[in-house]
Amino acid sequence: MCKIGFDNDKYLELQSKHIRERIAKFGGKLYLEFGGKLFDDYHAARVLPGFAPDSKLQMLLQLKDDAEIVIAINASDIEKNKVRGDLGITYDLDVMRLIDAFRSVGLYVGSVVLTRYESQPSAELFANKLENLGVKVYRHYSIPGYPYNIEGIVSESGYGKNDYIETTRQLVIVTAPGPGSGKMATCLSQLYHENLRGVKAGYAKFETFPIWNIPLKHPVNLAYEAATADLNDVNMIDPFHLEAYGQTAVNYNRDVEIFPVLEATFKKIHGSSPYKSPTDMGVNMAGNCIIDDEVCREASKQEIIRRYYAALCEQKENMNSNSTEVVGKLDLLMQQAGVTVHDRKVVAAAKDRAEQTGAPAAAMELPNGKIITGKTSSLLGASAALILNALKELAGIDDKVELISPSIIEPVQHLKVGHLGNHNPRLHVDEVLIALSISAVTSETAAKALSQLSELKDCEAHSSVILSMVDSRTFKKLGVNITCEPQYQVKKLYHAK
Repeated sequence: MCKIGFDNDKYLELQSKHIRERIAKFGGKLYLEFGGKLFDDYHAARVLPGFAPDSKLQMLLQLKDDAEIVIAINASDIEKNKVRGDLGITYDLDVMRLIDAFRSVGLYVGSVVLTRYESQPSAELFANKLENLGVKVYRHYSIPGYPYNIEGIVSESGYGKNDYIETTRQLVIVTAPGPGSGKMATCLSQLYHENLRGVKAGYAKFETFPIWNIPLKHPVNLAYEAATADLNDVNMIDPFHLEAYGQTAVNYNRDVEIFPVLEATFKKIHGSSPYKSPTDMGVNMAGNCIIDDEVCREASKQEIIRRYYAALCEQKENMNSNSTEVVGKLDLLMQQAGVTVHDRKVVAAAKDRAEQTGAPAAAMELPNGKIITGKTSSLLGASAALILNALKELAGIDDKVELISPSIIEPVQHLKVGHLGNHNPRLHVDEVLIALSISAVTSETAAKALSQLSELKDCEAHSSVILSMVDSRTFKKLGVNITCEPQYQVKKLYHAK
């Protein structure tokens, strides 16, 4: 049983209350920036055990009659095919996924805005695709001197160049597929344009991390830095908050840098700013809902290690100018958190099993703390074997029992190699689960094992080699937190995913 460190019910109550209070503070129009993942915040769920991935959505549903959603996406991210790590899909595809997801629960998506737009070909193609599907698209441009040239930014040649996003409801939620998408700049640009039209509008921010009222170097906050290592985000003490109130609060560099712009924008609109610090802008109550600090600390340390391994594999697979820097930053964060890869139990288990067998291996820590391993065989890849062994253990089935007959596996292998052009005959995780499902029709033992599949959610696992894309995606679909050694199974120049 996973330990709980966060009270989600309390969080929903407190967070809802504070958002409503902020809405009431401004009359007419409020732009509410939703940082992090609105629909499925798996990072928060991992570092704050007990946090529900859809908590923000549940709060928003209470306001849906008065709210509309604007999704911001950085045009450069479209051009670079930036991938959302937890889902394995590009940001532009995630925008479409989010639109469908919001609509499916009755939320109104008003439009999509391309930020830092510079006529990138891929961004223009994406805009055309959305418009053909009936989605309004707006364009916001890069501003010279941003974010320091305040006079230039809050002017006709700055925000004034951006498209005015037409909205119809009092509460406008600005969200995005990931960090660095320009949510805050979108909100500030809208404040500028609303003012030109004689509309009084306000701004507030709802972002879970960093948590302002826990220590700067708390593992939960360090895990946030790990999650945004490629963006060079840095947690820091909010200097404006310290000066205004004499109180220490944690924020991060981009909010601190942009605060003078926000303050200047409000002064031009209202004659004064309602906020004295970046921390004032937020309504984050997550820190008040941590009920077991040690549980959240340990969960966050494990997240930092997972991020480190992900960066190592990214460096191995796609060497770029930033990969070495990201790995270096994550190594430093691990030192600050006081952890090494040896604090991830499944790492040693997988590597030991690989050394014993002389072939790729994998390990998983089950909810009861027991470590299960899987080895490579003539029939199964290590990951597929690991899944079957874990299901046997969870179902109380003897390890020697055969869940799937070779007579079922061998025809699948023949199909893969003889007809589909695969060189590797061993079954992947998805294939072995299909085979197990077929076996479950006639075998009570296989059916018993299959019934335990949901118990794999939130289990920790590690592979001694980089996984194929299909195995990696299947682990994610199962909710298993998988990491890999930055090594390929074979020494080749080309590695098919």
